[in-house]
Amino acid sequence: MWVPDWPVVAAGRGVGEPVAVLEKGKVLATSAAARAEGVRRGQRARDAQSRCPELVVLKYDPVLDARAFDPVIACLEAIIPGVQVIRPGMCALKARGPARFYGSEELAAEKLLDRLETFDIPGSRVGIADGPFAAEQAARGSSAETRIQVVPPGGSPEYLAPLSVDVLEQPVLTDLLRRLGLRSLGAFAQLSRTEVLSRFGPDGAFAHRLACGYDDRAVVGREIPPELVRTLDFEPSVDRVDQVAFAVRTVADELIARLTELGVVCTTLRVEIGTESGRIHEREWLHPRWFTPADVVDRVRWQLQGSGTATSELTSPVVRIRLIPDQVDPVGEHVDGLWGGGPDERIHRALSRVQSMLGHGAVLSVVIGGGRGFAERQTLVPWGDPPVPARDPDQPWPGAITGADPQRWPTLAPTTIFPEPLAAEVFAADGSEVSVTARGELSGAPAAFRLAPAPQVADSNKLHPVIAWAGPWLSTERWWDPATESRQARFQFQTADTRAWLFTLHRTTWQAQATYD
Repeated sequence: MWVPDWPVVAAGRGVGEPVAVLEKGKVLATSAAARAEGVRRGQRARDAQSRCPELVVLKYDPVLDARAFDPVIACLEAIIPGVQVIRPGMCALKARGPARFYGSEELAAEKLLDRLETFDIPGSRVGIADGPFAAEQAARGSSAETRIQVVPPGGSPEYLAPLSVDVLEQPVLTDLLRRLGLRSLGAFAQLSRTEVLSRFGPDGAFAHRLACGYDDRAVVGREIPPELVRTLDFEPSVDRVDQVAFAVRTVADELIARLTELGVVCTTLRVEIGTESGRIHEREWLHPRWFTPADVVDRVRWQLQGSGTATSELTSPVVRIRLIPDQVDPVGEHVDGLWGGGPDERIHRALSRVQSMLGHGAVLSVVIGGGRGFAERQTLVPWGDPPVPARDPDQPWPGAITGADPQRWPTLAPTTIFPEPLAAEVFAADGSEVSVTARGELSGAPAAFRLAPAPQVADSNKLHPVIAWAGPWLSTERWWDPATESRQARFQFQTADTRAWLFTLHRTTWQAQATYD
């Protein structure tokens, strides 16, 4: 089944209006009125407008195309199940079952066209053949007077032979075939399969099979996803949290029971709360295992109480609740092992409760991402949100503290990282402060360091002798931006108490970043 000029139909433009849909600056589809003015597919926008100054130019939107075609598929599935969507505006169906039910292939095709006419989709065409490719060409070869074209069984090679090789929709192959003098599918089909495979590769061999009429691709009907969204409307509206929670319990039981029938569990639930004022309070809730009916009711109650309302009264009455399972997984992926090992649900429940009372950003968890220093690798994510770091940890980070090259930097990570770096002074044996040149040369070997007074420093102003040291490792970041440019030298110091320290020198400022216990 083929709907001509579907991108134009999906855009909702008038039948007699000259319209062209553009993709990448070229005409993808045109209306009949535009074609009458000389506008053709593949023309550039300027050429098309020069032929038709009144041309209405639209940008191709594949999302709109597919969304507008969904109701058409549902319309066809109401009378003939097993519809395979080839592209928006074209679909394939098995002919044997409908032909037996309606009496013949032609009668089944007429039933399809009548159904589409009642659905306000005029001008549709139907092609019937042994395979999807030949049936598509038969549908495209039909006319407004003869909207159904049937290729007799076994007659696909003869029907396809006079057609142009352009119908293969492989521009590179088509251009090469034309330069070889093979302008029709029949001429291309006369070539040997072995020679086509060796010369044109697997894509060319597949196109050769289509040209020969040997299209053995099966028609696979789409699987309609189950409807899992549950909606609860309040008439009249409800202005108390306990009343809403009591009513949601029945809907939550239905939702979880439906998920159990399908053998899946919900791990991410989106709750939408519509109020009488017209506002919609929406939030996505995550669960460490899976949601039960009681968990769903609790999330609805917490969302109501955490939106700035009182514990029992709502600032605006609730008119609608929508429960949307955003992520469902097979139940087998969340079964506990022999010795348990599942996440502690009590912790998640308690933190979610605190978050609902204090606000979405009041409870945060740390996600380790990419970066060179410790501070930039930490990303604070609100509790329950997907743990996505700000920087991709899989990207290369030359000069990272825990790099993968042991010759440039040791892979051992520190055990204690200070939330704020500790200011310090590093001295050489003669008592002068150690500095580092741009070439990485030291003014003197580090012999001792002293931490500056700070609340978290217990032994400030105490001189710590350095018995061993390593470095410097130079790191220059964002050298192209003077405002954010950073040049550091990193060191490792070992003290007499068997502890190791990670120090950095930024210009003339020494800082203790972490310790190795």
